[in-house]
Amino acid sequence: MPERTAAIVRAEALAATLDPATKDRLRRRMRWVLFGVSALGSTAYIAAVTVSTLVAAELSGGAALGGLPTAVTTIGTASAASLLAFTMLRIGRRGGILLGLVVGALGGAVVFAAVLLGSLLLLLLGSAMTGFANAAGNLGRYIAADMVPPERRASAIGIVVWGTTIGTVIGPNLAAPAASLAAAVGLPELAGAYGVTVAFVGFAAIVGFVVVRPEPYALADPSALHRPEDANVPKPSIGTVLRRPTVVVALVTLVGAQVVMVLIMTMTPLHLTAHGHGLETVGFVLSAHTFGMFGLSPLSGRLTDRFGAVPVIAAGLVTLAAAALLAAVAPPEGGLGLTVALFLLGYGWNLCFVAASSMVSHGLALGERTRVQGLADSLTWGTAAFASLASGIVVESASYTALGFLGMALLVAPAALLVLRGRAATTAIA
Repeated sequence: MPERTAAIVRAEALAATLDPATKDRLRRRMRWVLFGVSALGSTAYIAAVTVSTLVAAELSGGAALGGLPTAVTTIGTASAASLLAFTMLRIGRRGGILLGLVVGALGGAVVFAAVLLGSLLLLLLGSAMTGFANAAGNLGRYIAADMVPPERRASAIGIVVWGTTIGTVIGPNLAAPAASLAAAVGLPELAGAYGVTVAFVGFAAIVGFVVVRPEPYALADPSALHRPEDANVPKPSIGTVLRRPTVVVALVTLVGAQVVMVLIMTMTPLHLTAHGHGLETVGFVLSAHTFGMFGLSPLSGRLTDRFGAVPVIAAGLVTLAAAALLAAVAPPEGGLGLTVALFLLGYGWNLCFVAASSMVSHGLALGERTRVQGLADSLTWGTAAFASLASGIVVESASYTALGFLGMALLVAPAALLVLRGRAATTAIA
């Protein structure tokens, strides 16, 4: 039968004791709790990323290894996604989220110690651990989606992803005050940002421990539950699940959009500074990009629920292609070209991210969808790490313009798959 672990069985028993009105109230509260966890976690994550390059360069004695902590954090996020999904199947969604946040907070403490001790090895270890908190926050969008009917799933995802907007705005702006506070108490300035990481992820863990109740599995919408009529249906293998049109289209979309977005975004600051722009211009362009990535998430969710995941994914791929083309041809000396390109790059990614996330586990019971959700995030963040490292090689060996055209070329595969399997995916959802 479909996978029903002890955690899911206990949750189903608890769900049977809750009346519909209580469930609806708890679901609404849980959605906003997940929003808050996403906001706290992203603030901590981005505060750390803001200074990680500087810390690595200082500890290694040069800029060559500056991007390594960010890459390691991304790899940590990818690894944690599947591990936390496995944990959720055993001890519940709540336990998985709390485990990710606790490990992330400990990772912040390890990195804080690394700055004090001047240890690059500890810096990398702690950076990988902070990826657990990032993974936990990202998996929260799936928890929100499981609590609502299919026709409202994308809107629920959009609300949780929207919480990341707070982190993108607040996180970078906390680095300077945290540095001043660290210096005032006799600590290295760069340790301050990691103090922010410990504080915010630790607070998120406390919030999760107190407020993430009852077990989110118990609040799952009936459409996500194991159904009695399925009792004699054998549990599908992961290979069978991955061949479903909804799953394969969603996974390829998530990976393709992530690769193109990271590929171009990573090298944009270097491209701007190489052509004489200061940090103010870099900050403005990246602010436009991060606003596109997260600020319009509720709109993406509503569009997906209104028109369907496949049309919104198609719109996202077209937007990403337009962004890549504009980035390739925009004059680097000035103008709004790159600002518009990076905003479109962010919003094209967001359209794909929200729509594909709403579709990736469609039609699966709770056990199967938890496994697929973890796999989806592992693939997404794993390819992000690869793209961030590959982007520098492309620019070094060719140019930023070539990077933009490469981004367009990489969108051919998800676009072709959408054409070939999009109708089947739409039919399956309907």
